[in-house]
Amino acid sequence: MNNFFNFYQHGFIRVAAAVSAVRVADPAFNVNQTIELAREAEEQKAVLALFPELGISAYSNEDLFHQQALLEAAETEITRLLHETSLMNTILVVGAPITVDSLLYNCGLVLHRGRILGIVPKTYLPNYSEFYEARQFRPADAASRATITYCGQQDIPFGTDLLFQVSNIKGMIFALEICEDLWVPVPPSCFSSLAGAAVIVNLSASNITVGKANYRRNLVANQSARCLAAYLYSAAGPGESTTDLAWDGHALIYENGHCLAESTRFDLTARLILAEIDLDRLTQERMRQNTFAENAKKLRKPFRTIACEVRLPEERLLLKRLYSRYPYVPSGLEDRDLRCYEAYNIQVYGLIKRLQTTGLQNIVVGISGGLDSTQALTVAVKAVDLLGWSRKRILAYTMPGFATSQRTKTNAWQLITALGVQGRELDIRESCQRMLEDICHPAAGGSDSYDVTYENVQAGQRTSTLFRLANLHNGLVLGTGDLSEIALGWSTYGVGDHMSHYNVNASVPKTLIQYLLRWQAASGRVDRQTREVLLAILDTEISPELVPGKEDCSQPAQLTEDFIGPYELQDFNIYYTTRFGYRPSKVAFLAYNAWRDKELGDWPDIPAEKRRQYTLGEVKHWLGVFCKRFYSLSQFKRSVMPNGPKVGSGGSLSPRGDWRAPSDNSAAPWLAELSQIPDDD
Repeated sequence: MNNFFNFYQHGFIRVAAAVSAVRVADPAFNVNQTIELAREAEEQKAVLALFPELGISAYSNEDLFHQQALLEAAETEITRLLHETSLMNTILVVGAPITVDSLLYNCGLVLHRGRILGIVPKTYLPNYSEFYEARQFRPADAASRATITYCGQQDIPFGTDLLFQVSNIKGMIFALEICEDLWVPVPPSCFSSLAGAAVIVNLSASNITVGKANYRRNLVANQSARCLAAYLYSAAGPGESTTDLAWDGHALIYENGHCLAESTRFDLTARLILAEIDLDRLTQERMRQNTFAENAKKLRKPFRTIACEVRLPEERLLLKRLYSRYPYVPSGLEDRDLRCYEAYNIQVYGLIKRLQTTGLQNIVVGISGGLDSTQALTVAVKAVDLLGWSRKRILAYTMPGFATSQRTKTNAWQLITALGVQGRELDIRESCQRMLEDICHPAAGGSDSYDVTYENVQAGQRTSTLFRLANLHNGLVLGTGDLSEIALGWSTYGVGDHMSHYNVNASVPKTLIQYLLRWQAASGRVDRQTREVLLAILDTEISPELVPGKEDCSQPAQLTEDFIGPYELQDFNIYYTTRFGYRPSKVAFLAYNAWRDKELGDWPDIPAEKRRQYTLGEVKHWLGVFCKRFYSLSQFKRSVMPNGPKVGSGGSLSPRGDWRAPSDNSAAPWLAELSQIPDDD
């Protein structure tokens, strides 16, 4: 079995948060419930399973915690739990009351293969409102020992300074905190994260009151984001005493502010939630955010590290975690509308500032009838409207060449007319023919030598003309090339579509531009005439239109995606390469999980007949094209790209922003790693 198809080989771990059913003051029953859920976690190949606070005894015992019989029963049953789970691969984190030197502590215990790896006492004991924990327990700083004996095991590490490292899983270091510890201004997990913990587990009881569940979500989300960590949270559920309180059994798993899994609440039965945590992502985020390391340097505390190993599953294990096929485009309509609103306005206000700063009186833009120039033109229209200018100060030029189709030419003129800007057609064929003759190109004599020179003569002529028009009319040449083209080097360098005075599309990928146009075409945002032409442009094949076809057709003859790959797949590659720095095999694994089945995942507004899926062979092929073009062929273009506003997080390839790389880079390490990917499923 090729381990490529096992997510543990790609920096993922599967974890579980359990909400166990309890009986108050009945450790035997509670351990039975714990064993059942532990077995389920084991069957699901989870390496870590979290249980609620004081789940072995139940949380709501009040003064029964001072009863010797209960404390001894808890220890006896934990001994049984150790025996019953001694062959399990899953690491268990359970809660129990433990006496040390005649002081009682509310503790989290880490159990693995019959051993207690460490015990962490609760740091902050709530003693307000409905909570009276200080009546029964002592806080962690009351302890005078670093190790204790419990369940017949000696020298068990004891304290809040414990990190647990799974030595055969890179980056898997976890730490514990208990319920109220998260509620204080500076939770203990801040310090354990700065010391290296990538996963925080919180054993909680947390009774329920109206509105509290959302407060928990916010706490867990914010702490996981602040610590650049994964956070598992499990609160007490069915069986706790309802003398004065109620319990909803709330379990959560977050990763760097994003919810991966959440349990149902108010359920009478025990339950388990599972999620795959991306340890590579957390490592990359901490490496990139240099302030995390600076904060650690100032606030780091000494910790003890307890190591263990787990058996890694060897069978085929694909992700249950869903990865969006369109990472730049939210799948939910409300989120997508917000993303489009923000991206569009960033473009608009970036252009407004540039116009105000330069004092230029007009905008010069080439209109091809395709997606990118359409988006740039709509941005320009909104900018001049907000400035109170006439739309006639936008000078829009169509420049048909040797391969311009009637469809795109019609699209361009209908757009110009609908938006009410000043339009003019400049046919470049004669000037391009003259240049071909001047440089003695074979195509000048009628040959079908449609090479790069032939294509770039046309692209260069268009851009050169636009700049001279800008000189003539005191205007700004508006760039149209998008992030996807910039990443793939799909532009003519210098005097070509690579260059402009200001490029509003510079950090907007092709897939998002499509949705920005759909968003503008939505009811009420534009008039009917503009809406119709936007939809027509969206239904036109993407093409540079530089090479003539054999015959007239309703669509452009030269298709961009035949050369550089499907934009939807390349945008996926761009996102996970530039945003997270993932190796090609991991990008391919994510793409395979996202794209292998038409029935899985998100398809925002894409009709069923246009939905595509990709085999692993196709994913590998187009990822290879991306690696060659991105790493070794096109950085010199990005090193001198024009100004343009950053739109999304990690979404800029500007040498002054998110991406700074040498122009003489080799793609060898990426291509070598790519070669390890299987050729088929």
